[in-house]
Amino acid sequence: MIKRLLAEAIGTAFLLIAVVGSGIMAETLTGDTALALLANAVATGAALVVLITTLGPISGAHFNPAVTLAMALRRRIEPAEAAAYILVQIGAGIVGVLLAHLMFETALLQVASTERTGPAQWSSEIIASFGLVFFIFLSVRYRPDAVSWVVGLYITGAYWFTASTSFANPAVTIARSLTDTFSGIAPVHAPAFILAQIIGAVLATGVAAYLAPDPKQDA
Repeated sequence: MIKRLLAEAIGTAFLLIAVVGSGIMAETLTGDTALALLANAVATGAALVVLITTLGPISGAHFNPAVTLAMALRRRIEPAEAAAYILVQIGAGIVGVLLAHLMFETALLQVASTERTGPAQWSSEIIASFGLVFFIFLSVRYRPDAVSWVVGLYITGAYWFTASTSFANPAVTIARSLTDTFSGIAPVHAPAFILAQIIGAVLATGVAAYLAPDPKQDA
């Protein structure tokens, strides 16, 4: 259990380092928002491939409370273990943001001011989270060797095809409320994002269980 939690902590922290750090670097190097978003998306997707490939065999590489919740709903993880995963993911995400700030010599403690709210943003988070969880389950069921690439490529694409740039992760959302940089979200807008992410994850769990049941675990 300790090894699994440590793997989740390292993975989630590095995920936030990738998200926030690449956002700061992109914003520093270019005034072109589209180019900055592209850099942010590619860096995040690439990091996810590496993190899931290497840490997946230890903890399952959730790095995301929505994914952990979905796994608990389908009895892939015990409730107590899921709760521990989620706490570690949230804490490690915040640490990752602080480390990104440290590397780029910005104030360690920040509060985001970027406004991300409204029906377009909320529906984007439902759709992004639905897709993430849905494709994870189908990949685990039919192509377990490809999970890291499925997730990395999906998130890279979802940065661009969703109005919210696809947070799709409550731990990431909380952590990004603590960075007033390219990737930030105002704290007052974070709860609606998290609710939308949970809705999307729960819906995806049900649909995936119907389309691709696992006889050993869904019986």
